[in-house]
Parts: sequence; structure tokens; C-alpha cells
Amino acid sequence: MQGMEAVPAAPASILPQRSIRGVRLGMTRQTVRARLGRPASVVHGRNDFGAFTTYRYGRLTVTFQSNAGASSVATTNRTDRTIRGVGVGSPDDHVAARVAGARCVTQSGFRHCYVGRWLPGRVVTDFVVRSGHVTRVVLARVVD
Repeated sequence: MQGMEAVPAAPASILPQRSIRGVRLGMTRQTVRARLGRPASVVHGRNDFGAFTTYRYGRLTVTFQSNAGASSVATTNRTDRTIRGVGVGSPDDHVAARVAGARCVTQSGFRHCYVGRWLPGRVVTDFVVRSGHVTRVVLARVVD
């Protein structure tokens, strides 16, 4: 239509195998704070792999396993999307069709679509699926 300008698409906040909201694996706590600001909460704990710290920014979490660089970034925010519009709320068939290299599988009753390889030290972007739709997106380095 004449006189109407197209609204530019929002930049992708999920870049599979690279970052979520600009947070990349390996980033220091200081760098994450510089990018996202002060976290709403900070959780310290221990698991099978040792001590960890998790920064919570609303529906985004950044975990620092062994209190080193960021080891995982996860979002349940519906506004975080890939360049092709995939994110929380997307049907799993959209992940398979719109995310390069994504594979959707059901394992032990758990449905997810992922990019990467589940091998120690490798990076995986995992789209967790419940009732046919993505509920969470996780970018992480495989520990074991």
C-alpha cells in the first residue's frame, strides 16, 4: 500500500549453536552482566559436576558450571526467536522445517528437536517439546 512502510523484523535473539539473547557459551559472568545487566536473582549450588552459579533474568537463565564461563543459556520467553521465527510456542514441525540441521526425536517419552551432536564437549541447541510445541530452548555444551 502506498504511504505504508514495512515494519522491520525484530533481530533474532536465538542463534542456534551460537547464542541466546547475545549470550554465548564461555562468556564470563562479568561479560554476561555487561550485556544483560544485573540478574534478577543469582543461585549457587552443587550438582554431579561440581559447583555452579545460575543468573536468572526473568525467563532467561545463564548457568556457569564449575563457576567457569557460561556453560548453558536457556529461555522460556515466547519473544525469543530465531531469524525464521522459531521459539517457545512454535510447533515442533516448524523447528524441523525452519531451523537448519534440526532433528526431532522422542526418546524415553521425551520429545525434543535439536541441532548439534550429543557428544562430550560438543555444543547442542535443544528445543524441548511438550504437547507438540516448544516450551524451552537451551544452548549448552555437552558435559558427559
